Amino acid sequence: MSKDAVLSLDLYIKAASEKKAQNLVVLDVADLTSIADVFIICSGRSNRQVNAIADAIVVNLKKHKIKPLSVEGTKVGHWVLLDYGHVIIHVFYEPVREFFDLEGLWVDAKRITTPGMKKSQSSKSRY
Repeated sequence: MSKDAVLSLDLYIKAASEKKAQNLVVLDVADLTSIADVFIICSGRSNRQVNAIADAIVVNLKKHKIKPLSVEGTKVGHWVLLDYGHVIIHVFYEPVREFFDLEGLWVDAKRITTPGMKKSQSSKSRY
Protein backbone atom coordinates (compact mmCIF):
# COMPACT_ATOMS: atom_id res chain seq x y z
CA MET A 1 0.00 0.00 0.00
CA SER A 2 1.38 3.40 -0.95
CA LYS A 3 2.34 6.02 1.61
CA ASP A 4 -0.36 8.38 0.26
CA ALA A 5 -3.01 5.68 0.63
CA VAL A 6 -1.95 5.05 4.23
CA LEU A 7 -2.08 8.78 4.97
CA SER A 8 -5.58 9.03 3.48
CA LEU A 9 -6.74 6.40 5.99
CA ASP A 10 -6.10 8.90 8.78
CA LEU A 11 -9.37 10.67 7.84
CA TYR A 12 -11.22 7.46 8.71
CA ILE A 13 -9.14 6.85 11.85
CA LYS A 14 -9.64 10.40 13.12
CA ALA A 15 -13.40 10.17 12.56
CA ALA A 16 -13.63 6.91 14.52
CA SER A 17 -11.37 8.16 17.29
CA GLU A 18 -13.54 11.24 17.85
CA LYS A 19 -16.07 9.08 19.69
CA LYS A 20 -13.46 7.04 21.53
CA ALA A 21 -13.46 3.96 19.28
CA GLN A 22 -11.43 1.24 20.95
CA ASN A 23 -8.93 -1.29 19.63
CA LEU A 24 -8.61 0.19 16.15
CA VAL A 25 -7.13 -2.26 13.67
CA VAL A 26 -6.46 -1.54 10.00
CA LEU A 27 -6.06 -4.56 7.71
CA ASP A 28 -4.72 -4.46 4.15
CA VAL A 29 -6.93 -7.03 2.41
CA ALA A 30 -6.23 -5.94 -1.19
CA ASP A 31 -4.34 -9.14 -2.03
CA LEU A 32 -6.89 -11.37 -0.29
CA THR A 33 -10.27 -10.20 -1.61
CA SER A 34 -11.80 -8.12 -4.36
CA ILE A 35 -14.46 -6.50 -2.16
CA ALA A 36 -12.15 -3.89 -0.60
CA ASP A 37 -8.55 -2.81 -0.16
CA VAL A 38 -8.76 -2.05 3.55
CA PHE A 39 -10.82 -3.14 6.53
CA ILE A 40 -10.92 -0.85 9.55
CA ILE A 41 -12.18 -2.62 12.66
CA CYS A 42 -12.99 -0.91 15.94
CA SER A 43 -15.18 -1.37 18.99
CA GLY A 44 -17.53 0.47 21.30
CA ARG A 45 -18.53 -0.39 24.85
CA SER A 46 -22.28 -0.24 24.19
CA ASN A 47 -24.67 -0.28 21.26
CA ARG A 48 -25.17 3.48 21.76
CA GLN A 49 -21.44 4.10 21.48
CA VAL A 50 -21.24 1.85 18.41
CA ASN A 51 -23.91 3.95 16.71
CA ALA A 52 -22.24 7.19 17.86
CA ILE A 53 -18.92 6.06 16.37
CA ALA A 54 -20.59 5.10 13.09
CA ASP A 55 -22.51 8.39 12.94
CA ALA A 56 -19.34 10.40 13.65
CA ILE A 57 -17.51 8.61 10.85
CA VAL A 58 -20.27 9.32 8.33
CA VAL A 59 -20.62 12.99 9.37
CA ASN A 60 -16.88 13.70 9.44
CA LEU A 61 -16.17 12.03 6.12
CA LYS A 62 -19.05 13.89 4.43
CA LYS A 63 -17.18 17.10 5.30
CA HIS A 64 -14.44 15.79 2.99
CA LYS A 65 -17.00 14.84 0.33
CA ILE A 66 -16.61 11.13 1.11
CA LYS A 67 -19.97 9.37 1.31
CA PRO A 68 -20.66 5.71 2.12
CA LEU A 69 -22.01 3.41 -0.55
CA SER A 70 -23.91 1.54 2.15
CA VAL A 71 -24.52 1.57 5.90
CA GLU A 72 -25.81 -1.55 7.63
CA GLY A 73 -26.60 -2.50 11.23
CA THR A 74 -27.52 0.80 12.85
CA LYS A 75 -30.88 -0.41 14.19
CA VAL A 76 -29.36 -2.84 16.68
CA GLY A 77 -25.91 -1.31 17.01
CA HIS A 78 -24.01 -4.54 17.59
CA TRP A 79 -22.15 -4.50 14.28
CA VAL A 80 -22.33 -1.48 12.01
CA LEU A 81 -20.75 -1.85 8.59
CA LEU A 82 -19.82 1.28 6.63
CA ASP A 83 -18.93 0.55 3.01
CA TYR A 84 -16.82 3.24 1.35
CA GLY A 85 -15.84 1.09 -1.63
CA HIS A 86 -12.12 0.55 -1.17
CA VAL A 87 -12.45 0.96 2.63
CA ILE A 88 -14.92 -1.02 4.71
CA ILE A 89 -15.33 -0.03 8.34
CA HIS A 90 -16.63 -2.49 10.92
CA VAL A 91 -17.77 -0.93 14.20
CA PHE A 92 -18.53 -3.63 16.75
CA TYR A 93 -19.99 -3.89 20.21
CA GLU A 94 -17.00 -5.53 21.92
CA PRO A 95 -18.59 -8.95 22.78
CA VAL A 96 -19.86 -9.25 19.19
CA ARG A 97 -16.40 -8.42 17.87
CA GLU A 98 -14.89 -11.18 19.99
CA PHE A 99 -17.51 -13.66 18.76
CA PHE A 100 -17.01 -12.95 15.03
CA ASP A 101 -13.21 -12.49 15.32
CA LEU A 102 -12.64 -10.79 11.96
CA GLU A 103 -8.96 -10.32 12.81
CA GLY A 104 -8.70 -14.11 13.14
CA LEU A 105 -10.63 -14.67 9.93
CA TRP A 106 -8.33 -12.28 8.05
CA VAL A 107 -5.16 -13.37 9.86
CA ASP A 108 -3.19 -13.31 6.58
CA ALA A 109 -3.94 -9.61 6.06
CA LYS A 110 -1.12 -7.19 6.72
CA ARG A 111 -1.77 -4.81 9.62
CA ILE A 112 -1.32 -1.13 8.86
CA THR A 113 -0.42 1.54 11.39
CA THR A 114 -1.13 5.07 10.20
CA PRO A 115 0.52 8.22 11.59
CA GLY A 116 -2.81 9.15 13.21
CA MET A 117 -2.95 5.82 15.03
CA LYS A 118 0.57 6.35 16.34
CA LYS A 119 -0.39 9.80 17.68
CA SER A 120 -3.54 8.39 19.28
CA GLN A 121 -1.60 5.58 20.97
CA SER A 122 1.07 7.91 22.29
CA SER A 123 -1.47 10.35 23.75
CA LYS A 124 -3.28 7.48 25.51
CA SER A 125 -0.05 6.19 27.03
CA ARG A 126 0.52 9.54 28.78
CA TYR A 127 -2.45 9.03 31.11
